[in-house]
Amino acid sequence: MWFDTILWLVAIVAFIAVETATTALVSVWFAIGAAAAMFASFFTSSLGIQAAVFAVVSAVALAIMVPTLTRHRKEHKPPVTNGSPLTIGKQGIVLVAIEPGLPGRVRVDGLDWQARAEVAIPQGARICVADVDGAVLLVAPVTEATSVE
Repeated sequence: MWFDTILWLVAIVAFIAVETATTALVSVWFAIGAAAAMFASFFTSSLGIQAAVFAVVSAVALAIMVPTLTRHRKEHKPPVTNGSPLTIGKQGIVLVAIEPGLPGRVRVDGLDWQARAEVAIPQGARICVADVDGAVLLVAPVTEATSVE
């Protein structure tokens, strides 16, 4: 009887160790099943019954949680980052003049950004975001011909 309980306890620890190493929810279901099997070992010494409890509880835990997690992932969109395509193509205004090779500052969609450009752009000029390099916007001046607003 104690051998079965120790076996399931070792299985729980092993599945949790694998889960913490991967953080991808690959073995937590088996840890739950092993816990249920360990609980069953207190009432029966049949390894077959314990294995059946392990299999059924693991499958039920997996069947319940996977649709929930899938729905949760669909509801939560990834955060917008500096490299977001949402920033590219937006227009803004220069807060601190930009010189070639030297960064300046721009405001795009209400946020201040460090910016670089291939040409000099004076303070107060309108710019368009051409690309993103880490946390720095690569901008170009907006001319009358390219102005969309």
